[in-house]
Amino acid sequence: MEVINTVGRRKAAVARVYVKPGKGDITINRKSLETYFPLEILQFQVRQPLMATGTVGSYDVTINLDGGGIKGQAEAARMGIARALCEVDAEHRSALKKAGFLTRDSREVERKKPGQPGARRKFQFSKR
Repeated sequence: MEVINTVGRRKAAVARVYVKPGKGDITINRKSLETYFPLEILQFQVRQPLMATGTVGSYDVTINLDGGGIKGQAEAARMGIARALCEVDAEHRSALKKAGFLTRDSREVERKKPGQPGARRKFQFSKR
């Protein structure tokens, strides 16, 4: 099996994921997973697709992350890994789909409108 690459997106974050057979190393922007995401919950989110399919020690994962915040980046990486595992073995698709890792969360930040301090907020109304 050669290297499989996929893309995962969430908010403004884009994750380019490369999966190849190996011993389970996850590298993000040339750093280890624990260094890039010091929070345990974000490390768990990135590993979720591998745990759902039972392939934790089977593949080396390299991820290039760009844009967004740490939460969006972790979820983008999760989606990219899930898509790559589907390409590796089609039998993983049902477990990943059921867990919701293949669904793109399309919610984006609403733009700020002119004449307002935010997207929906208006300046305080003064009658006189």
